[in-house]
Amino acid sequence: MKKSIVFLVCLFTMIGYSQEVKLIPQINVSGEGKIKIAPDQVTIVAAVETKGTNAKDVKKQNDQQMEAVIKLIKSMNLPAADYKTKRVSLNPQYDYEKKKHTYNASQTIEILLKDLSKYDELMEGLVNQGINRIDNVTFQSSKLAQYQSDARKLAMKDAKMKAEDYVSVLGQKVGLATVITDNSQSYYPQPVYGAMRNMEMKADSSAPRETMAVGEIEITANVSVSFKLE
Repeated sequence: MKKSIVFLVCLFTMIGYSQEVKLIPQINVSGEGKIKIAPDQVTIVAAVETKGTNAKDVKKQNDQQMEAVIKLIKSMNLPAADYKTKRVSLNPQYDYEKKKHTYNASQTIEILLKDLSKYDELMEGLVNQGINRIDNVTFQSSKLAQYQSDARKLAMKDAKMKAEDYVSVLGQKVGLATVITDNSQSYYPQPVYGAMRNMEMKADSSAPRETMAVGEIEITANVSVSFKLE
Protein backbone atom coordinates (compact mmCIF):
# COMPACT_ATOMS: atom_id res chain seq x y z
CA MET A 1 0.00 0.00 0.00
CA LYS A 2 2.79 2.38 0.92
CA LYS A 3 4.54 1.61 -2.36
CA SER A 4 1.33 2.43 -4.29
CA ILE A 5 1.00 5.78 -2.50
CA VAL A 6 4.63 6.69 -3.21
CA PHE A 7 4.19 5.76 -6.87
CA LEU A 8 1.07 7.90 -7.21
CA VAL A 9 2.78 10.87 -5.55
CA CYS A 10 5.75 10.60 -7.94
CA LEU A 11 3.40 10.24 -10.90
CA PHE A 12 1.39 13.36 -10.04
CA THR A 13 4.63 15.28 -9.37
CA MET A 14 5.98 14.38 -12.81
CA ILE A 15 2.68 15.30 -14.48
CA GLY A 16 2.62 18.65 -12.67
CA TYR A 17 6.24 19.35 -13.61
CA SER A 18 5.66 18.47 -17.27
CA GLN A 19 2.74 20.88 -17.37
CA GLU A 20 4.89 23.68 -15.97
CA VAL A 21 7.80 23.24 -18.43
CA LYS A 22 7.29 25.19 -21.61
CA LEU A 23 9.60 25.01 -24.57
CA ILE A 24 10.93 28.41 -25.54
CA PRO A 25 11.63 28.81 -29.27
CA GLN A 26 15.20 29.95 -29.57
CA ILE A 27 18.24 29.95 -31.83
CA ASN A 28 21.87 29.39 -30.85
CA VAL A 29 24.58 31.09 -32.91
CA SER A 30 28.23 32.07 -32.65
CA GLY A 31 29.85 35.37 -33.56
CA GLU A 32 33.36 36.57 -34.21
CA GLY A 33 34.90 40.01 -34.12
CA LYS A 34 38.35 40.83 -35.50
CA ILE A 35 40.36 44.02 -35.34
CA LYS A 36 43.75 44.60 -36.95
CA ILE A 37 45.86 47.41 -35.60
CA ALA A 38 49.39 48.71 -35.96
CA PRO A 39 51.44 48.34 -32.76
CA ASP A 40 52.64 51.52 -31.10
CA GLN A 41 55.19 50.13 -28.62
CA VAL A 42 57.68 47.30 -28.25
CA THR A 43 59.18 45.29 -25.39
CA ILE A 44 62.80 44.21 -25.77
CA VAL A 45 64.41 41.60 -23.53
CA ALA A 46 68.20 41.69 -23.88
CA ALA A 47 71.20 40.39 -21.96
CA VAL A 48 74.91 40.88 -21.37
CA GLU A 49 76.93 37.67 -21.10
CA THR A 50 80.60 37.54 -20.11
CA LYS A 51 82.92 34.57 -19.61
CA GLY A 52 86.35 34.07 -18.04
CA THR A 53 88.45 32.11 -15.61
CA ASN A 54 88.18 34.49 -12.64
CA ALA A 55 84.72 34.92 -11.11
CA LYS A 56 85.41 38.39 -9.72
CA ASP A 57 86.76 39.71 -13.02
CA VAL A 58 83.91 38.17 -15.01
CA LYS A 59 81.29 39.75 -12.75
CA LYS A 60 83.06 43.11 -12.81
CA GLN A 61 83.18 43.13 -16.61
CA ASN A 62 79.52 42.17 -16.78
CA ASP A 63 78.54 44.98 -14.39
CA GLN A 64 80.52 47.53 -16.39
CA GLN A 65 78.84 46.58 -19.65
CA MET A 66 75.36 46.65 -18.09
CA GLU A 67 76.15 50.03 -16.52
CA ALA A 68 76.95 51.35 -20.00
CA VAL A 69 73.67 49.92 -21.29
CA ILE A 70 71.66 51.67 -18.57
CA LYS A 71 73.46 54.96 -19.25
CA LEU A 72 72.48 54.63 -22.91
CA ILE A 73 68.83 54.04 -21.99
CA LYS A 74 68.82 57.07 -19.72
CA SER A 75 70.43 59.21 -22.44
CA MET A 76 67.45 58.40 -24.67
CA ASN A 77 65.11 59.83 -22.00
CA LEU A 78 63.20 56.61 -21.40
CA PRO A 79 61.16 56.78 -18.17
CA ALA A 80 62.64 54.81 -15.26
CA ALA A 81 59.45 52.75 -15.05
CA ASP A 82 59.96 51.50 -18.61
CA TYR A 83 63.10 49.43 -18.00
CA LYS A 84 64.07 46.94 -15.32
CA THR A 85 66.56 44.17 -14.56
CA LYS A 86 64.99 40.73 -14.99
CA ARG A 87 67.74 38.26 -14.09
CA VAL A 88 71.30 38.28 -12.72
CA SER A 89 73.46 35.15 -12.60
CA LEU A 90 77.06 34.01 -12.08
CA ASN A 91 77.63 30.32 -12.74
CA PRO A 92 80.76 28.15 -12.64
CA GLN A 93 81.39 25.78 -15.54
CA TYR A 94 83.86 22.91 -15.42
CA ASP A 95 85.79 21.74 -18.48
CA TYR A 96 86.50 18.05 -17.89
CA GLU A 97 88.99 17.84 -20.76
CA LYS A 98 91.09 20.81 -19.60
CA LYS A 99 90.26 20.10 -15.95
CA LYS A 100 89.61 23.70 -15.02
CA HIS A 101 86.74 26.01 -14.08
CA THR A 102 85.41 28.95 -16.05
CA TYR A 103 82.67 31.38 -15.06
CA ASN A 104 79.67 32.73 -16.94
CA ALA A 105 78.00 35.97 -15.78
CA SER A 106 74.73 37.21 -17.21
CA GLN A 107 72.36 40.13 -16.65
CA THR A 108 69.03 40.49 -18.45
CA ILE A 109 67.13 43.75 -18.85
CA GLU A 110 63.60 44.36 -20.12
CA ILE A 111 62.88 47.62 -21.95
CA LEU A 112 59.51 49.05 -22.96
CA LEU A 113 59.95 51.45 -25.88
CA LYS A 114 56.87 53.60 -26.50
CA ASP A 115 58.35 55.53 -29.44
CA LEU A 116 58.95 53.09 -32.30
CA SER A 117 60.88 55.71 -34.26
CA LYS A 118 63.72 55.17 -31.76
CA TYR A 119 63.84 51.39 -32.27
CA ASP A 120 66.85 51.22 -34.59
CA GLU A 121 68.79 53.77 -32.54
CA LEU A 122 68.14 51.83 -29.34
CA MET A 123 68.98 48.40 -30.77
CA GLU A 124 72.23 49.64 -32.30
CA GLY A 125 73.18 51.43 -29.09
CA LEU A 126 72.48 48.34 -26.97
CA VAL A 127 74.85 46.19 -29.00
CA ASN A 128 77.52 48.89 -29.09
CA GLN A 129 77.40 49.15 -25.29
CA GLY A 130 77.79 45.43 -24.63
CA ILE A 131 74.47 43.66 -25.21
CA ASN A 132 75.34 40.35 -26.91
CA ARG A 133 72.04 38.52 -26.63
CA ILE A 134 68.52 39.57 -27.66
CA ASP A 135 66.04 37.09 -26.15
CA ASN A 136 62.87 38.44 -27.75
CA VAL A 137 61.18 41.50 -29.20
CA THR A 138 57.41 41.86 -28.69
CA PHE A 139 55.30 44.47 -30.50
CA GLN A 140 52.22 45.62 -28.60
CA SER A 141 49.44 48.18 -28.44
CA SER A 142 49.03 50.62 -25.56
CA LYS A 143 45.25 50.59 -26.20
CA LEU A 144 44.78 46.82 -26.02
CA ALA A 145 41.84 46.92 -23.57
CA GLN A 146 39.93 49.35 -25.82
CA TYR A 147 40.49 47.23 -28.93
CA GLN A 148 39.47 44.05 -27.10
CA SER A 149 36.21 45.76 -26.11
CA ASP A 150 35.63 46.80 -29.74
CA ALA A 151 36.26 43.22 -30.90
CA ARG A 152 33.71 41.86 -28.40
CA LYS A 153 31.07 44.30 -29.67
CA LEU A 154 31.75 43.22 -33.24
CA ALA A 155 31.38 39.58 -32.19
CA MET A 156 27.94 40.29 -30.68
CA LYS A 157 26.84 42.15 -33.81
CA ASP A 158 28.03 39.24 -35.94
CA ALA A 159 26.05 36.77 -33.81
CA LYS A 160 22.85 38.80 -34.05
CA MET A 161 23.25 39.23 -37.81
CA LYS A 162 23.63 35.47 -38.23
CA ALA A 163 20.52 34.82 -36.15
CA GLU A 164 18.50 37.32 -38.20
CA ASP A 165 19.68 35.69 -41.44
CA TYR A 166 18.55 32.24 -40.28
CA VAL A 167 15.09 33.22 -39.04
CA SER A 168 14.26 35.68 -41.83
CA VAL A 169 13.05 32.84 -44.07
CA LEU A 170 10.75 31.57 -41.28
CA GLY A 171 8.79 34.76 -40.85
CA GLN A 172 10.05 35.12 -37.28
CA LYS A 173 12.02 37.75 -35.46
CA VAL A 174 15.02 37.60 -33.17
CA GLY A 175 14.09 38.49 -29.60
CA LEU A 176 16.04 38.94 -26.39
CA ALA A 177 19.31 37.17 -25.75
CA THR A 178 18.93 34.52 -23.05
CA VAL A 179 22.48 33.17 -22.75
CA ILE A 180 25.79 34.78 -23.74
CA THR A 181 29.05 32.79 -23.53
CA ASP A 182 32.45 34.37 -24.11
CA ASN A 183 34.67 31.92 -25.99
CA SER A 184 37.54 34.31 -26.58
CA GLN A 185 41.07 33.11 -25.97
CA SER A 186 43.37 35.20 -23.81
CA TYR A 187 45.48 37.53 -25.92
CA TYR A 188 49.24 37.14 -25.67
CA PRO A 189 51.48 39.33 -27.82
CA GLN A 190 53.58 37.19 -30.14
CA PRO A 191 57.30 37.76 -29.56
CA VAL A 192 59.86 37.86 -32.34
CA TYR A 193 62.67 35.66 -31.10
CA GLY A 194 66.28 36.16 -32.02
CA ALA A 195 69.83 35.74 -30.81
CA MET A 196 72.67 38.20 -31.19
CA ARG A 197 76.08 36.95 -30.08
CA ASN A 198 79.32 38.87 -30.55
CA MET A 199 77.60 41.20 -33.00
CA GLU A 200 79.00 44.40 -34.47
CA MET A 201 76.56 46.92 -35.91
CA LYS A 202 78.04 49.69 -38.00
CA ALA A 203 75.98 52.77 -38.64
CA ASP A 204 75.86 54.26 -42.12
CA SER A 205 75.59 58.00 -41.58
CA SER A 206 74.84 58.61 -45.26
CA ALA A 207 71.39 57.01 -45.17
CA PRO A 208 68.76 56.16 -42.54
CA ARG A 209 68.45 52.49 -41.69
CA GLU A 210 65.23 50.54 -41.38
CA THR A 211 65.49 47.11 -39.78
CA MET A 212 61.94 46.74 -38.50
CA ALA A 213 58.68 45.65 -40.16
CA VAL A 214 56.12 45.73 -37.34
CA GLY A 215 53.13 44.53 -39.37
CA GLU A 216 49.75 44.38 -37.64
CA ILE A 217 48.32 42.90 -34.45
CA GLU A 218 45.11 40.90 -34.84
CA ILE A 219 42.72 40.93 -31.88
CA THR A 220 39.88 38.39 -32.01
CA ALA A 221 36.78 37.86 -29.86
CA ASN A 222 34.43 34.87 -30.09
CA VAL A 223 31.00 34.56 -28.50
CA SER A 224 28.05 32.12 -28.40
CA VAL A 225 24.55 33.58 -27.98
CA SER A 226 21.07 32.10 -27.52
CA PHE A 227 18.22 34.34 -28.74
CA LYS A 228 14.49 33.97 -28.16
CA LEU A 229 12.39 33.75 -31.30
CA GLU A 230 9.27 35.89 -31.64
